[in-house]
Amino acid sequence: MAFTQELWRSIEPIYGRILVHPFIKGLTDGSLDRECFKFYVVQDALYLREFARTLAIAAAKAPREDWIIMFNEHAAGALKVERALHESFFKDFGLAPEQLAATPMAPTNLAYTSYLLAVSYGGSFVELLGAVMPCYWIYWEVGKELERKGSPDELYRRWIATYASQEFGALVEAVLAIADELAPRASEQERAAMRRHFVTTSRYEWMFWEMGWRREAWPV
Repeated sequence: MAFTQELWRSIEPIYGRILVHPFIKGLTDGSLDRECFKFYVVQDALYLREFARTLAIAAAKAPREDWIIMFNEHAAGALKVERALHESFFKDFGLAPEQLAATPMAPTNLAYTSYLLAVSYGGSFVELLGAVMPCYWIYWEVGKELERKGSPDELYRRWIATYASQEFGALVEAVLAIADELAPRASEQERAAMRRHFVTTSRYEWMFWEMGWRREAWPV
C-alpha cells in the first residue's frame, strides 16, 4: 500500500464528517446562507496568504530542483489563481480590497495557519508534506464529490468546479507522488510526524468549514 493511502485511511472518519457537514451539504443543495459563504471566502483568502508562505518554505527545503520549482509555482498559484476566484466572489458580494485587509483572522484560521508555519520552520521537508497534503487532497476529493451531486446555485457551482477540475487534481497528484517517493526512505520518526501532522491538519480542515458555518468570532 502506498504511504499516502495509509495516510488517507487514517482520516476516513474525519473525511466522513466533512462530507456531512452542513456547510458542505449546503453547497450542493443551495441552502448555505450567503453570509456564511461570504465569511468563509474572506477567511479563505486570508488563509491562502499564509499557506503560500508555507509552500514557499517547502520549496526552500525541497531536496530536488524540480520540486523547488513546483512548490514555488504552487505558492504563486495560491496567491494568483485562487485569489482570482476569491476576487470574483468579492465582486459579487460588493467587497472592496480595503475591507478584506481590515478583516482579522478568525480563531480557527489563525490556529491552523500558525500550525502550518510552525511545522514549516521546525520540521523537515518530509514532515511538512504531511502537514500541507490535507489542504490539497481533501479539497480535491470534496470538489469531485460535490460535482457529482451538482448544485442549483451558480456561485457554489463555481467554487465546486475549481476544486474538481483536472488542473487542480494534477497539482494534488504531484504532491502525493512526492510523498510516496520520499516516505519509504524517511526515518520512522519522520513518518510518524507525517502521520501526526496529516491527521491534525485534516481536523483543521473540518474546523475551517465549521468556522464558516458558525461565522466564528473572537469571544473577547
